Amino acid sequence: MKPTREPLPREHSTETVLRCILRESTSELDSLQWLSNQGASDHNFLFVKAEQLLEKRIKDGEPLAYFLKGQLYFEEKRYEDALLHFEQNTDFQSMYQLGVMYYDGLGTPPNSKKGVEYMKKILNSDSPKAQHLKFAAAYNLGRAYYEGHGTQFSEEEAERLWLIAADHGNPKASVKAQSTLGMLYSAHAKDLKKAFFWHSEACGNGSLESQGILGIMYLHGHGIRHNLKAALECLNQASDRGNVYAKGHLVEYYYKRKCFIKAAEFAKRVTENDNVEKIAEETDCLPFYISRGLAMASFYLARCLQLGRGIQQDLPAAKKYYSKACRLDPALAADLELTANHGRI
Repeated sequence: MKPTREPLPREHSTETVLRCILRESTSELDSLQWLSNQGASDHNFLFVKAEQLLEKRIKDGEPLAYFLKGQLYFEEKRYEDALLHFEQNTDFQSMYQLGVMYYDGLGTPPNSKKGVEYMKKILNSDSPKAQHLKFAAAYNLGRAYYEGHGTQFSEEEAERLWLIAADHGNPKASVKAQSTLGMLYSAHAKDLKKAFFWHSEACGNGSLESQGILGIMYLHGHGIRHNLKAALECLNQASDRGNVYAKGHLVEYYYKRKCFIKAAEFAKRVTENDNVEKIAEETDCLPFYISRGLAMASFYLARCLQLGRGIQQDLPAAKKYYSKACRLDPALAADLELTANHGRI
């Protein structure tokens, strides 16, 4: 398990700074008419206009404007510019982003110790302005302890901090912490009942990652009694929302039940996009599980092509998809190949 960072929590609107600034600028220009005339695809033009509007607000002395300009640069992945603006602020949101940027080396050489210090300041603050950031800060600190970066490795401390961040399943807490606890407790079958509980909480609060994992737990009876109806409901819903790990397990499910045409057709669609990093960014799912889902789909498609099951036999294509499965997840591909050689699939 390799946890990813918690994005900046927003007290109110979750829309991007770019859209928020343009929407709020109706007193200076008719934004809707302007967007219609320029076309939403002219992103650079929109960005420059938002930048100009924020610069005017900075000159007018608006305290939040410096942070918003930094956040605009952050969302555009202009991390060096973002860092400069966040460092000129003392507000907690800027402090949070600085913690993220130093820990992950965004716009600056990685300095995990400095990133940890920023998160501790937020978590230990009594200021009401830090309250909406505390769950996320606790999650990120848990990540630091789990990885042993910027602080001494301690799975126990990571677990403690993630439990704080998860806040008994509170939907306003860190849903990422709830999902991560599910993964922590399922690792090496540590406590599958707790894993099921936390994935259930996270799924109920919108986690796509946990929704797919819940389907697999129902399917195999891990931490909960086997329930095929609930399993397929979770897997199909997660698949429809873009969860590649769920897609891979659905391919396996169709194949093992000899629905070869459906398995081959679905696997072919799943494997069309194997850009793991882009999928991770779009779905907020862990690259590990995305790679595993793609590897499963690739392997079973290769099996169908090799044996002519549900699709015309094509040995060169089968070899290509076997190679893709090995590239994406060598350990899984080896396990599946071993199973296949023993005649079980």
